[in-house]
This record gives sequence, structure tokens and C-alpha cells, in this order.
Amino acid sequence: MALMPVSDALVAVLAGVKPLPEEMIPLDEAYYRVLARDVAARRTQPPEAMSAMDGYAVRAADAAKVDAQLTVIGEVAAGRPFAGSVGVGEAMRIFTGGVVPAGADAVVIQEDTVADGRRITIKQAAVTGRHIRPAGVDFREGDVLLRMGTRLTERDLALAAGMNHPHLPVRRRPKVAILATGDELVMPGTSPGPGQIVYSNGYALHALARQEGADTVDLGVAADTLEATTAGIRRARESGADILITTGGASVGDHDLVQQALRDEGIAMAFWKIAMRPGKPMMHGRLGAMGVIGLPGNPVSSYVCAFLFMVPLIRALSGRAVIHHRRERAVLGREVGANDQREDYLRARLERRDDGTLVALPVNHQDSSLLANLAAAQALLVRAPFAPKAEAGTPCEVLRLPA
Repeated sequence: MALMPVSDALVAVLAGVKPLPEEMIPLDEAYYRVLARDVAARRTQPPEAMSAMDGYAVRAADAAKVDAQLTVIGEVAAGRPFAGSVGVGEAMRIFTGGVVPAGADAVVIQEDTVADGRRITIKQAAVTGRHIRPAGVDFREGDVLLRMGTRLTERDLALAAGMNHPHLPVRRRPKVAILATGDELVMPGTSPGPGQIVYSNGYALHALARQEGADTVDLGVAADTLEATTAGIRRARESGADILITTGGASVGDHDLVQQALRDEGIAMAFWKIAMRPGKPMMHGRLGAMGVIGLPGNPVSSYVCAFLFMVPLIRALSGRAVIHHRRERAVLGREVGANDQREDYLRARLERRDDGTLVALPVNHQDSSLLANLAAAQALLVRAPFAPKAEAGTPCEVLRLPA
């Protein structure tokens, strides 16, 4: 099978994907969930004109001149409105959040008055509307303020509460099952034997999937047998996973059994091998309703492919308004060599010059097994197939990694 361009591979991964079903959840469980429908305000905020300051509610015409004197007829606090109205030559003591009484059209802050019993003297002329929050200045009933596809921030939750929504319609979280393969893998904290390595891929993959709003299922590490690999795949299907991520065993060696196990289970294979570096031996297909992404075993290749393909797939299933990573313009911080037929994703650090220019500095060693360089990187520097050698200062494009 010929190498598939990265853009075509991403189209294949997302082909036919629809957002997961809607569910209603309590507001205090909705942080970082994705809205399934537009949400409109159920009330007007504020419902009535309210004072923005502590002071006195007055008729601006009565307090238009310095040294004007007014009679205080009562008090308004937040939650305790005044039933009457302010007449000629009268003032109402008012506190922040208090409903502006009928007849008043301005608030004079207390610092601009001198109080003497029930009389106040104006020391700063009133202006109509000053220090008053009009009814509906924030929003009005029926205003659509939260849109379908929004991943809800803490600020969105505050807005939803103010709009009087105790529950919100969100998409079900995608479920991602992660299966590693390889007799050489041992768990962190153990002492690797000859030829063994410490398993690391899964920790990054689980974290990346959860950061994108997915629930994850850990299927552990399958031994290098067809039976163990098949059993892991079947556990993913039994768990109700929307996505199965395998890591390792995606190449063509005698012990790379993932592809064979998937074919035996009836996968509809979309592609195997991509024109990218790192991550050439990546596969994708579907087992019924479950999407499958077979990642390479090298930790950098595994992470980069998951970032480029798993993340958009999770976002699409979540109903996110923005699915694709955004490319940013930068300039090269040092020279890079000519590229071959594969699209390169170089790990890079980012710097910001005094003039605001974003500079991408590729790390010195790009080997797909180097975890320290991956951890130190802040972005992937994208190099198109057959890109020529480029000097420092040449414009380039980068994809920021999660911070």
C-alpha cells in the first residue's frame, strides 16, 4: 500500500464521523463539556435598572448644581427594593445592586455628598444615567449566548447560571480504549531485563485523550501473540469504546501482530502507512461503530500521531465547533535541511522576539525514541514534502503542543 499524504489520512479518519448523542447534566458537572445545542437566556439580566455604586438615587434635575440640598426618604439595598418613588427635592439612599426606585434617573456616589441627618448636600453635579446599570445591559431573555459546539469554560458556566440554567445539553464523552503491545514492555518502577524497556506511551495517550474531554479505558499491555492481541481488541469492543488506540505492533515484522488481529476481527482498513515523519507505520480503520487508530511503538511517533489524528477524532465525536489544530506562522531559529517525500513534524521550542516575531527552534536530535526532547518541545514545526533547505529567518508553520 502506497504512503498516504497526511491531509488525506486525516480526511479518512474523520470521514462519516458524527457527534455522539446528547445528554442533560447538572451545571456543576458541565465544566469542559461540549454543548449539544445553542442555549438562550431564560431571564433578563439585570431584570431592572440597578445601582452600580453606593450613594443616593436622585432626579438628575434636582442634583444638577453643586450645593443643592435634598431630603433622604428611605433606603434601598440589594434584594430590598423600594415600593414608592423619588419625588422633587428627594433622594433615596442606595447601595450597589439595589433597584433604582421609580422617579430617580441618576445615582450620586456617597463621596460626592455631605450628609446631615436626613439631608444631603450635592458636591458633584448628577448626570442622567450615571452609575446606573440599565435593565438588560448584560443580556435579555431569549438572547442566544452559548453556542452549540462550545467547550464550556468556567466563565461559560457562570454565564449559564446567570441565564438561569441548572442543567445543560452536552454531548456524551467519547470513550477511548488504549491497548499496548510488546513483550519488551515493563511497567514504570520495575527493573527492565535484557532487551526490555519501560512502558511510557500509554501515559501520554491517556492524558492527551482526557485533556480533550474523553473517558479512557486502559487495556494494558498485550503479549506478542495473536491470541493476546485479539483478546485486547475484543475487550475494547466489549467496553463500548468509540475509539480503539493501539500502540506498537503496527509494522511488518513477524511479531507485529496488530494488523493481523484487526483483519481477523473484520476491520474495514482505510489506510496503513502515512507519508509523515515520525509516524510512517500508522493504520486506521473501523470495527463496526468503533474507530481504530494503530499507532507506532516509538514514543515520539506514537504521541505525534495521536496529537495529529486522535485529537481531531475525539473533537469530532464530541461535537466541537473547532476540530482541527490551528497552524501559526513563525520563522526558523536555525537552518533545517531539505526534506524527502514525507511531511516532517520536527519537535521545536518557541521564543518570542522583542518585535513580537515567533521563532521556532528545532531541537537538536529528532529521533523518534527521544522522550526528553519531546518533553522539552513546545510545538511541532511542519515541513512539507520535498521542502528545500531553509535558512534561519525563513517563514515556517508550527502547531503548538498542549501546555
